Amino acid sequence: MTRILVSEVGPRDGLQSISTVMPLAAKKAWIAAEAAAGVREIEVGSFVPPSLLPQMADTPELVRFARTLPGLNVVALVPNAKGAARAVEAGVHGMSIPFSMSETHSIRNVRKDHPAMLAEIRAAAAIAREGGVHFAVGLSTAFGCTLEGAVSPDAVARLAEAAAEAGALEFSLSDTTGYADPAQVRRLIRKVRSAVGDMLTTLHLHNTRGLGLANALAGLDEGITTLDASLGGLGGCPYAPGASGNLVTEDLVLMLNSMGLDTGIDLEKLIEVRTILKDALPGEPLYGFTPDAGPMLDYHERIAQ
Repeated sequence: MTRILVSEVGPRDGLQSISTVMPLAAKKAWIAAEAAAGVREIEVGSFVPPSLLPQMADTPELVRFARTLPGLNVVALVPNAKGAARAVEAGVHGMSIPFSMSETHSIRNVRKDHPAMLAEIRAAAAIAREGGVHFAVGLSTAFGCTLEGAVSPDAVARLAEAAAEAGALEFSLSDTTGYADPAQVRRLIRKVRSAVGDMLTTLHLHNTRGLGLANALAGLDEGITTLDASLGGLGGCPYAPGASGNLVTEDLVLMLNSMGLDTGIDLEKLIEVRTILKDALPGEPLYGFTPDAGPMLDYHERIAQ
């Protein structure tokens, strides 16, 4: 069976998108329960200054805790070289830095234009290399931007190539704004692969307009082997009330397992983890069809084939 890595990003992308600060004990319970369910990679937080994101203030402690869980790849997001140094010190296995393909978004988000971000990537890559840490770049707003609108695929490929020259070892294409459709996913993967080859492994998808699973399937057809997702679609989307922001981990795992792909994740155990989120984040909406409907009656026969 084809092995697909489902990378859980809820403790970072989900929690930084809501105002509630989840207690540290609950975060640890969440991470441990997902690892026990077979999740092999978790983005446990980000090394953003706590003054900007108090939800991420305990990331160093979460890294240390997650490192004690057997077989778990512990990763974190870093905004810049300073964050990269903190991540290495904390003991991450891997880190990623977001690189907005929309220069307008980059300036608005991190106050850096593209040349400045490439310099930051080069510095962060050197820190990661010296610390023996895997270094990836997330090509944010790759499918479109709420500030600029369409983003040129040629520009995405050019910037990915520049980031590779600056030291990136791996890339993800991020549908930050939920703009992607399956045909666009296929086209952009091919375009970026023409520049950086198999260094492009990952899709980070949002389900803002209900196209998350369709886009994931398009990525699989193009050889993508890693898919980011968030338990319960945690994080939401402020510009699409009632819609999930992140791709829902439970729905993604159901689809992949049912298709005969190897995620290594026990779906029933994964669904049980939602209880931790419900208890720790009362009133926070959780999304996903699978937890409500349950697996198909022949689900276990399908995954045994």
